[in-house]
Amino acid sequence: MVKTVVATGTSSGLGFEAIKQLLQQSEPYHFILGVRDATKTQAKYDCLDFDKSKHTITVFSLDLLSLASVQSFAGNVLSQLGAQTLDYLFLCAGMLDSADGPGPNGSPWCSGCVVNHLAQHYLIHLLHDTLSTSQSRVVVVSSGAIRRVRDQNPETLDVDLKANSKAGVRTVYSASKFVQLLGALNWRRELLSCTVIAVSPGLIPSTNLATDLGLSMDMPDAKTIPEGAQNLLRAFAATDLPSDPEQIFLTSWGEWWPKDVYALALDEKLQKNGV
Repeated sequence: MVKTVVATGTSSGLGFEAIKQLLQQSEPYHFILGVRDATKTQAKYDCLDFDKSKHTITVFSLDLLSLASVQSFAGNVLSQLGAQTLDYLFLCAGMLDSADGPGPNGSPWCSGCVVNHLAQHYLIHLLHDTLSTSQSRVVVVSSGAIRRVRDQNPETLDVDLKANSKAGVRTVYSASKFVQLLGALNWRRELLSCTVIAVSPGLIPSTNLATDLGLSMDMPDAKTIPEGAQNLLRAFAATDLPSDPEQIFLTSWGEWWPKDVYALALDEKLQKNGV
């Protein structure tokens, strides 16, 4: 049976590579992808060598800086799905930006917060009923940066993630990915019929995000983009799910992080406030 995957952040980097690897599998997939430049991205996928009689790819426009665009994309997804099951929601989009300017489209939050958390959280909300009925697996691409919330104090999130806060790129990225994990933990409780997994690709210096941070392949534990994509795809196939519903973080080396690593994110009140 064909597996349907709805995904963000698949026009380049880890997301593109992950879809490319799935296209080489014997199991047939139908991909519904949301990207900023749908025409350019569709052409990139059309140029790949894969069995087009087995796999199908539909690309829709999606600008995660605009909640109106998220709403439009969700509508396209639901129309495309019809009565089909949504097997996987793959949230791979991310951005690296400081909070030096105004928020996108008048948002009180900085662009990094909107893209890395709010817009994709809104997408889950819009697809909620379909995800629940389909018993989908929701794969959220996370990061070890969640451990670097400023001062290990959640009160700094409301400061650093605001538009014009002047917070630097590392601070915004860590804070936004932490709030993203809060959202994933909240959805793990809300979407009881679904499997929600946060997964880290590891240290991947050759992505655009990592390049902007000045990372290099000379660093210990550095991995290539194909290796990082393989790490993400573990979350698609993992069957060794922990019995504890709060243990949702799959590491890049294939183990489930103990909860004490992200204990700061386990406060249910904080999770609800974060979403």
